[in-house]
Amino acid sequence: MGAGGWLSRERTIAGPGFNRWLVPPAALAIHLCIGMAYGFSVFWLPMTKLVPGADAALCASQGFLDQLTTTTCNWTVPSVNHIFETFIAMLGLAAAIWGGWLEHAGPRKAGFIAACCWGGGLVLGGIGVAIHQLWLVYLGCGLLGGVGQGLGYITPVSTLIKWFPDRRGLATGFAIMGYGGGALIGAPIAVKLMDVFKQGDVPGVAATLMCLGALYFVAMSLGAFGFRVTPNGWKPAGFQPKASAASAPLVTPHHVHLNRAWKTPQFWLIWGVLCMNVTAGIGVISMASPMLQDVFGARLVGADAATALTTAQKAAIAAAAAGLVGLISLFNSVGRLAWASASDVLGRKRTYVVFFVLGIVLYCLLPTLGHLGMAAAFVVTVCVILSMYGGGFATVPAYLADLFGTQMVGAIHGRLLTAWSVAGVVGPVLIASLREAQLSAGVPKNLVYDRTLYILAGLLLVGLVCNLLVRPVASKHHMTEDELRRERSLQHEAPASAVDLAAAARGPFGVLGVLAWAAVGIPFLIGVWIALQKAAALL
Repeated sequence: MGAGGWLSRERTIAGPGFNRWLVPPAALAIHLCIGMAYGFSVFWLPMTKLVPGADAALCASQGFLDQLTTTTCNWTVPSVNHIFETFIAMLGLAAAIWGGWLEHAGPRKAGFIAACCWGGGLVLGGIGVAIHQLWLVYLGCGLLGGVGQGLGYITPVSTLIKWFPDRRGLATGFAIMGYGGGALIGAPIAVKLMDVFKQGDVPGVAATLMCLGALYFVAMSLGAFGFRVTPNGWKPAGFQPKASAASAPLVTPHHVHLNRAWKTPQFWLIWGVLCMNVTAGIGVISMASPMLQDVFGARLVGADAATALTTAQKAAIAAAAAGLVGLISLFNSVGRLAWASASDVLGRKRTYVVFFVLGIVLYCLLPTLGHLGMAAAFVVTVCVILSMYGGGFATVPAYLADLFGTQMVGAIHGRLLTAWSVAGVVGPVLIASLREAQLSAGVPKNLVYDRTLYILAGLLLVGLVCNLLVRPVASKHHMTEDELRRERSLQHEAPASAVDLAAAARGPFGVLGVLAWAAVGIPFLIGVWIALQKAAALL
């Protein structure tokens, strides 16, 4: 049978002897790879040191367009860090464009194509670095890699929600936790490889990108081939669909087609919820390290603010800031699983109420903590904020499944991720502009973040209003039985017999389960340990 056959959705339908707890590791394998997006900042500074002996005076006059094709000048940090915004924008666009196709093609084919795009994009970007052509880096890491990001991000969502109708939040939390934790693993590996492949004073960026691309292609492909989908009509043994008291009004047993879902007010309200939560969270992520140093400065090492710092004290302050970055990466990841699991009990709407109300309080509290010099409380507050930022990502797929049903939740989630694209581009620009405007107005560095944080709290208030306005989807939008039958037929899946349903997906966990979880769990735990070691500098 050809590759198309092995990748087709009908080849992934689970049969007797398959255990549903083998699906989350497959999802984690993909998300831990594409989650390196959050660790890409480790490349920015090394990318500015690729042409030793470049004429600084001559190169200073080059604009962004000139840097796209220059081979004689080093790139600047602003010219390369837009790569992040590019693949985040492409993530949302790719998920929106191909989300409907994914529902019919199945997770194996989508996951394998994501592996080709993300892994191949990094390799192509590495070639661009090797020949010093920035446009090729944007094409590889930014555009092609962004398509891999989008397909890889939504690939597990629909599958996991259908495997875990009893624990929707927990299931999506597992997968999306991997996206938050990808940088915990990938960033240290990238730093080490750049040092290993270093030639003289030139960091080994090109070889590192190519190695990571090959590694991620293999890991994501293994995850893609590990996916299985539920037979039509399958449900966990003894499970009866019964909404909790907290979320009952919003949970529907019906299904809404993608073509109708995105036209409902509920979709756009949730779009606003996600966009506001992400924009505010990105604001804190982008400011966390410089904010800690600017607000507390010498006080981080027990010195007086007016005291001239030694080289060792400056290094200690920088290490403390790096420790905060490691901590927020950890809380961003773990918060995805913790908050999404909590939403199974609280209900999705109430969980977002907690995010926004608590977030508004904490954002407004940060300036006061800075003025009082309470560094420890400041760090704890930032970590809680970032846990809710990650939790917002992990909870939203289950929120969509509650409102629109599970039949096309992956495709609907893909359309919703355009909110992330908007926030990923607008958020950093907004924050940087506010900071520069205040510095230009003469605001002291330790006070420059106050107004920005209050503005971010205002964005959370907008998100809270959007969330409170969410109501059940009107019955006129639900698919009829004929429409549902036609949609399922597009997945080339015949109805399973009662015997098949009773036997499917109730197999033992076994050695395969242990190996699958170890393959994703051990690297993740190593990443957590590295983050905790960096965080020790804060103590």
